[in-house]
Amino acid sequence: MKQDSDLRNNLKSIRTRLGMSQQDLANIASVTRQTISGVESGQYAPSVAITLRLAKALGCQVEDLFWLERDLPEIEAVLAKPVSNGQQLRVSMARVGGQWIAYPLIGKDAFRQDMIPADGEAVAVVRQSSLGGFPQEELPKGFPGISKLSNPKGEGTSLTGTNKVRVRLLDDNLDTLHNTVVIAGCAPVISLWARATERWHPQLRVQYNFANSMAALHSLCRGEAHIAGMHLYDPETGEYNTPFVRDVLAGREAVLITLGVWEEGLLLKSGNPMGIRTVNDLVAGGATIVNREIGSGSRMLLEQTLQKEQIPFDAVQGFDNILKSHQDVAQAVVGGVADAGMSTASVATAFGLGFIPLHQSRYDLVILKKYLEEAPVQQLLSTLGHRMVHSQFEILGGYDISKIGEVVATV
Repeated sequence: MKQDSDLRNNLKSIRTRLGMSQQDLANIASVTRQTISGVESGQYAPSVAITLRLAKALGCQVEDLFWLERDLPEIEAVLAKPVSNGQQLRVSMARVGGQWIAYPLIGKDAFRQDMIPADGEAVAVVRQSSLGGFPQEELPKGFPGISKLSNPKGEGTSLTGTNKVRVRLLDDNLDTLHNTVVIAGCAPVISLWARATERWHPQLRVQYNFANSMAALHSLCRGEAHIAGMHLYDPETGEYNTPFVRDVLAGREAVLITLGVWEEGLLLKSGNPMGIRTVNDLVAGGATIVNREIGSGSRMLLEQTLQKEQIPFDAVQGFDNILKSHQDVAQAVVGGVADAGMSTASVATAFGLGFIPLHQSRYDLVILKKYLEEAPVQQLLSTLGHRMVHSQFEILGGYDISKIGEVVATV
């Protein structure tokens, strides 16, 4: 019988993983080699009896071998960022504020250290009719057209009603997607907190999207995240984070919960061969730095420190050499690309670098009040008092977690 066009199988991959030839499997399952070949190529739909014999021969369940493509759910979601024309689109998914958000797994967003598994594949753009009618679907070749729907810079616009896509999930475990908490931030310890929480609450999934402090706050404002992490200091008020939250959220109610206080300063080559002690030494010694992007707490601290010392930004070599993460800054110093860069004491320790402390910054978690009662968010926040989380932070060094989990402000 010719195979149903919706019937899929991974018979070949399981067979080859077990080191079996088609004839080996045919002998064990009491079928012909031509039957195995036909099933693997999609030209033949096996009977129930043959299906059971194949599963038994391979030591697996029938569902591990065969599935119907149409059985996998498809849901409409909002893209968290624009993507290039014609790009195949793997996405991770989460439910935020009553709508599905699709996070493209592209470039560095596709990795932490290993490649991040996808939850689904975007299969169509859902265009909003310019005449105010019902949305129209466009079935693209390779997935073109998204960039035409997107703000080129991906900034300052609401996602509601724009950049919608239809996503075919890669499995039917919707419970996992519903139990996903999305955090945008730049603190490396967020991933430690996330993994410890997932061990304590196995049904919970924490998705950590890398973003600098201001980008994380805007992501929260646009409905792309449940929680934004930030470490911005306002010298005019002497406050951490709260003035920026008030400005960006513009009247939306939120709470700020502290994750800890970390030491920020200059990363230096091991042994500090240039004898750098202050930012003045960067200029006097002709040191080259790498900087962070606008909106990051590290860049803001560097600018504030230079202004305090009345050092023009362009007097510092490399001020316009921009990197996008604490890890990238550390790797640039380790690799000799730069003599110094702004980051934290814990990152310096992790990379075996020297460190000159300049400031202690409070890292806060900003959460819209409407998310506080959601069970996955409550589960995540409940682990801030857990010893397993505290021990991960303490062993890093450079963190004061004496007030971890405290509500430090409401807006």
